[in-house]
Amino acid sequence: MRLQKVLANAGVASRRVAENLIVGGRVRVNGVVVTELGSRVDPEIDLVDVDGTAIQLDETRRYVIVNKPRGVVSSMRDERGRPDLREFTQDWGERLYNVGRLDADTSGLLVLTNDGELAHVLAHPSFGVTKVYVAKVQGRVTAQTIATLTRGIELEDGAIAADKARLLSSSAQGGGSLIELTLHSGRNRIVRRMMAAVGHPVVELVRRQFGPLHLGTLPVGRARELTKVERGALLTLARGATVEPPSASRERDS
Repeated sequence: MRLQKVLANAGVASRRVAENLIVGGRVRVNGVVVTELGSRVDPEIDLVDVDGTAIQLDETRRYVIVNKPRGVVSSMRDERGRPDLREFTQDWGERLYNVGRLDADTSGLLVLTNDGELAHVLAHPSFGVTKVYVAKVQGRVTAQTIATLTRGIELEDGAIAADKARLLSSSAQGGGSLIELTLHSGRNRIVRRMMAAVGHPVVELVRRQFGPLHLGTLPVGRARELTKVERGALLTLARGATVEPPSASRERDS
């Protein structure tokens, strides 16, 4: 299929504008700039980007964001009959899987997809994809505690440090504190264990961001497909990673 037609079908631009993008040297196929209008690509095999942003050509790939409620387990079929993620896949015919997990008591951003390679990049700790959490914790968190979280603390399975930590609010009347933590670790219940270690157990926890994706105004218990811009950011991240063989184990975040 001609490159300009592929770009038009992907919703990048009209065919005429796509031709201008190609001639202007703004389109790459498999990492190589292509400027010839007669160039042909295979949408199922070739990787195309425009101005460095990846373009989704394979229409069989589905990318969905969910604002998981508390009480829902991160599984497509829970063996114990608890509420699971199947209710969020009913609007799509493809068989979707969750990328990583959130504890049942943690709400917030989960990604569902049938793109195995992208899921591996997002979930595997070796790629260092960051996640942003907002936690309501017991007690009054001080600036010294924030510094401790970013400097690093020792847990039973090794040292851990937050990439960033920020105090959002703190009550002197015993109302607890609200903090924001940015981490790239995928270790089990890591946010809860970190906060317990510094003397501020988590009361409520929500994941607001996963890589380039933000929860935004998506209501709790709702799901939607990613926008074209979000898909581009996600695919660009995945293609920029050096993919290694997938791990046999699955992580559990937060």
